[in-house]
Amino acid sequence: MEMFRFAHTEYLYALAIIPVLILLFALTRMGRKRALEKFGQKEIVNQLMPNVSKYRPVVKFLIWMLALAGIILAIAQPQFGSKLKTEKRKGVELIIALDVSNSMLAEDIQPNRLERAKRAISRLVDNLNDDKIGLIVFAGDAYTQLPITSDYSSAKLFLNAVSTQIVPRQGTAIGAAINLANNSFSPQFTGNKAIVIITDGENHEDDAIGAATAAAENGIIVHTIGMGLPQGAPIPVIRNGQRDYWKDKDGQVVITKLDEQMLQKIAAAGKGIYVRANNAQVGLNTLFTEINKMEEAELESLVYAEYEDQFQWFIGFALFLLLIDFLILERKNKYLKNIKLFGK
Repeated sequence: MEMFRFAHTEYLYALAIIPVLILLFALTRMGRKRALEKFGQKEIVNQLMPNVSKYRPVVKFLIWMLALAGIILAIAQPQFGSKLKTEKRKGVELIIALDVSNSMLAEDIQPNRLERAKRAISRLVDNLNDDKIGLIVFAGDAYTQLPITSDYSSAKLFLNAVSTQIVPRQGTAIGAAINLANNSFSPQFTGNKAIVIITDGENHEDDAIGAATAAAENGIIVHTIGMGLPQGAPIPVIRNGQRDYWKDKDGQVVITKLDEQMLQKIAAAGKGIYVRANNAQVGLNTLFTEINKMEEAELESLVYAEYEDQFQWFIGFALFLLLIDFLILERKNKYLKNIKLFGK
C-alpha cells in the first residue's frame, strides 16, 4: 500500500480562486448576453455574426480552469511514499491541566494569569521534540481540550482557543483535572508520564491531594505551578460596556489570592515540585528541566519513507489541456462551421 501526500499543503488554498473565476466568467457572459439583447433581435444579431461560437469560449474557459487546477496541484508537490520504515524516538508524555476559572483573569501577573500561562505553554511546545503533549482545561469540572499528541501545531491551535468562557461551571476542581489527566495518557505508552497543574488554587473544592496520590501510585508525576502573587488582585469584568471588578453579595471587591499551601501539598503528594509564577517567569521551563531528567522511553512507530515526487503528471496534464485550448479557436472555422461539435 502506498501513502499519498502533498508536501506543501498550504498551496492548495490557491484552488479557492477557481470558483471565484468561474463566478466572474458567468457574470461576464450574462452581461455580454444582455448587451447583445439591447443591440438588436437575437436572430438578426446571429446573422451579423455567423462565425461567433456560443459554446467555444465556455469550453476554452473550462479547459483553462482545469489547467490552472493541475498547476496548483503540481506546485503543492504531490508525493507517494512507497516504503515503510520503523522510526525510533525517545520521549515522555506530558499533560498540562490549565485553570480557566474567572480568578485566572486577575492581573497581578501581566497581562493576566491565564494569558501569561498560555504564552508560557506555547513557548514550551516550541521546545518539545520527541515528547507528546495533551491539554486539559478545568474550572468547576475538567474537560479535554487536546488529547495526547505529538502534533505541536494542533497543540498551539487548541491553546489559542482557551478562555474562561469554554467551561460551563466555575470553581477550581483540581482533583477532577488530575483524574482526567490520569486517564488520558496513551494506553500503550510505558515510559514516564507527568501532569502539570497550572492554577491559582483558589476555591479548591475536591480531593486534589487524593487524586495526586493516586496518580503517583500509577507512576505519574504531578507538578504544580501557582499563578498569582501572595497579595492577590481583583478580577476585572465588563459591565454595561465599562470595566469593573468582581464583587461579592455585599458589594465588596473580591480579591483573589494564590493558595500556595494547597499547591505545595498537591505537588508533594504527586512526588513532583511546586513552582510559583511571577512577572518574570511562569516556571514551565523549570518543570520541563525536571521532566527532561526523567528516563525517556524508546518508542517505535511505522512511518512512510522515500517519498517520490509526482508533480510531473499534473504539469503534463496542464500542458496537454493548454495544447487543446490552442487548437480550439474562439470563432467557428469557416471550412468546418457546418460541423456542429458544440451545438445542435
